[in-house]
Amino acid sequence: MSLLHPHHDGSELYVSNIAPQIGDEVEFKLRVPAVFSPSKVFIRFFHDGEPRTREMKIDKTAATETWWKVKVEVLNQTFHYRFLLEDNQGYAWVNGLGLFNHDVTDREDFQLVANNAHPQWVQSAVFYQIFPDRFAKSDAIRELPSWAIPREWNDLPKGRDKSTGVEFYGGDFPGITSKIPYMKELGISAIYFTPAFPSRSNHRYDATSFDEIDPLLGGAKALIDFSRAAHKAGMKIMGDLTTNHCGAGHRWIINALKKKSAPEREFFYWDKNIKHGYVGWWGLASLPKLNYASTKLRKLMFSGPNSIVRKWLRPPFNMDGWRIDVGNMTGRYLDQDLNQEITREIRKAVDESKPDVWLVAENADHSPSDLDGFGWHGTMNYNGFARPLVNWFNRPSAEMANFSGLPGKNPRFDGAGTVAVMRAFAAGIPWRSLVASMVLLDSHDTARFKSVVGGDRKAHIAAATMLLTYPGVPSIFAGDELGLEGMWGEDARRTINWDDLSTWDMTLLEEFKKLIAIRKDRHALINGGLRWVFVTPDAVAFIRESKKESLLIYISRSATSSKINLAPYGYSIAETLFGQPANGSKLNIKSKDATSAIWLLK
Repeated sequence: MSLLHPHHDGSELYVSNIAPQIGDEVEFKLRVPAVFSPSKVFIRFFHDGEPRTREMKIDKTAATETWWKVKVEVLNQTFHYRFLLEDNQGYAWVNGLGLFNHDVTDREDFQLVANNAHPQWVQSAVFYQIFPDRFAKSDAIRELPSWAIPREWNDLPKGRDKSTGVEFYGGDFPGITSKIPYMKELGISAIYFTPAFPSRSNHRYDATSFDEIDPLLGGAKALIDFSRAAHKAGMKIMGDLTTNHCGAGHRWIINALKKKSAPEREFFYWDKNIKHGYVGWWGLASLPKLNYASTKLRKLMFSGPNSIVRKWLRPPFNMDGWRIDVGNMTGRYLDQDLNQEITREIRKAVDESKPDVWLVAENADHSPSDLDGFGWHGTMNYNGFARPLVNWFNRPSAEMANFSGLPGKNPRFDGAGTVAVMRAFAAGIPWRSLVASMVLLDSHDTARFKSVVGGDRKAHIAAATMLLTYPGVPSIFAGDELGLEGMWGEDARRTINWDDLSTWDMTLLEEFKKLIAIRKDRHALINGGLRWVFVTPDAVAFIRESKKESLLIYISRSATSSKINLAPYGYSIAETLFGQPANGSKLNIKSKDATSAIWLLK
């Protein structure tokens, strides 16, 4: 199957303005390889819901390709468009999913959104995800609550028993602050920490208050000190908020249960057929689901001037982002669907409080309408990145938690299947929703990637190369760079042994440092588009191109022999930035193991 097709994406090479205002004129470009010879090219777009076409003109021609361009006035908030190529044989469409010689629906059209885009700083950010109880601890001695089962720092979590969720290791914000120099040396530029509110668990997704910081983490002062230290080191910080539910220990549900006339009663869904009387997330009594039919609840959570969403973004806490837990479920229950309404109100609250805040949601679904550009800036890209990568690289194991939401073991895709999933996710959402989404190999909810690949360091490095070169905001789960393992969420929430560095995989750590430095330094990785150029069962390659440079990235999951001809693309290798050296326009890559490389093109 040839991958040399007409190409367009939403990056700076193809769209003159990714965040226009209504009435602005935007220039669109289409790149057509020389093997195609259309007599005419059109852009097809919507105006007030009705399709229109406009003929494009040749911008420039080279030996290998022709660029076509057109300017169009953007007259609606969402500008859907695709391209039509005509020749004496008929016509073909180019949309977000590729090239088609038959009519297509509008579902995978390219999209431009006429409103403010994501904050610019996320484009060059490399995030580090911290589960506060397990990352680092101070010497502070604190009285433990009755729910906590104390553990020694270097003990492994027991996992799947009654202690799950209540094992307490004692990590805190002073501990995190003390490790900022380590994160700085690693190359991290932003820190995402899972919930810090008081709760009845070690994961803190069951908040007993959204107005305080857990005293077990050092309280509000410790967060303020951490925020100041991180910002002084040039790092951004992002918190984690459960807009979908609170904890059973929260005063809202306690008051609502005490008295049916309590004002908090309207914050929840009530059902006499449920043993505890109210609806909980996944039926859990510990996680009462919030009902946003309540205007009072909206005011407390996000719309009010002193709301929870706004409070923690302002001084003295100065957080730079929110990760919204189960964002796809917020405001959705049975026949009630307030999700898009709520997401847009949260976005409004964020924009009004601090314009450069990143708003990213955990969306376990793949519903393109959830990433329309008006609510979340992006998602934790499980569906279009983490899952396909896990299902390409994984070494099947009965113990490893299924990451695809399916019964049985994780499936195993070949390269074509993996790329198909990634392309399908990106098609039909605005380009900026893709590049403002978090890309990750694993998280506190999944198996560690080292366990996914059965301890294969070279495969882990290859996947990390993909993580740090693919469009989006890369996030590394703390300890991945040291070779931490874990077969499922709780098992993966292991501590880092700061006292015995012999437990660290120093080779893996050095490779992560190299890749992070490249990710932060290269213009094409910060601003570039994406063109897939090579796909086999065990290896893939893609080009990242910006106005200043072009890079070729190669990834193989196992031993492979690959021949890649760059001549039809008009490129050859100028310099090796990472991995196996190469030169010229015809590459012959041979490896006995998984491998990866990054080359600067000329």
